[in-house]
Amino acid sequence: MKVDINKTGMKKAVSRILGFGVLAAALGVASVPAQANDLSVIKANKVIRIALDLGTPPFGTKDATMKPIGSDVETAELLAKDLGVKMELVPTTGANRVPFLLTNKADLVVASFSITPERQKVVDFSVPYAAIQAVVGAPKSMNIKTLKDLVGKTVISTRGTTNDQAITKQALPGTHILRFDDDATSITAVISGQGDIFATAPALLQGINQKDPKKQMETKIVLSQAMLGVGLAKGNTELKAWVDNWVRANLKNGKLNAIYQKYHGAPLPESVTSAGK
Repeated sequence: MKVDINKTGMKKAVSRILGFGVLAAALGVASVPAQANDLSVIKANKVIRIALDLGTPPFGTKDATMKPIGSDVETAELLAKDLGVKMELVPTTGANRVPFLLTNKADLVVASFSITPERQKVVDFSVPYAAIQAVVGAPKSMNIKTLKDLVGKTVISTRGTTNDQAITKQALPGTHILRFDDDATSITAVISGQGDIFATAPALLQGINQKDPKKQMETKIVLSQAMLGVGLAKGNTELKAWVDNWVRANLKNGKLNAIYQKYHGAPLPESVTSAGK
């Protein structure tokens, strides 16, 4: 599949999702065919390249021995095992998930990748395998109940995520948003005191509390809830069909729910599990 982002609709979609800098880079390779690996190629190579974000606990992180762990990591490992191929882990960040698919640096993205209409214009998604909330979190002692309470305050956010998109769209004038390139850096910023308010997912608030119990971070405002899908390049019909069937089967047999509950401390919402029925 050739990445043709000269078309007006595609160019606008990529611009909104990736930002001007990444769009320029994509335009630089637009004349080079970015043929994504389909199912037959992956099986022949006996390797599937899966992009994972190891800076978003509990979806992806590293343990004390630097081994990748997390719900997305185990999901990707199970997928590769069931496909009968070796998994090649491709480290990514929130901002790089779409570009990695457009430039064929990864066959799949399993990185808390929310399914949104904007992203669906340039990449494909599997049926949902998990869900995530976008929330505004802050220490328990802070009196924050509505978006009005954020005016005049600094909100830390991770660039390229649906959390960032949600707070950017909903924040009232006078709210200062301080963005970092990945969740690991954002978490460090909160812990180090660069800001007490964090637009993120509930699980990452728990991660901050584990690192620094004095923070007592809690959800103050729920911005949105999004479905997570496995991302893949457009045109990979056989691969998408296989992944869709795999997700449905593993929702039905409970394996994906077990992985999610292991790391998030709660079962998958019914809106996700119903896809396996």
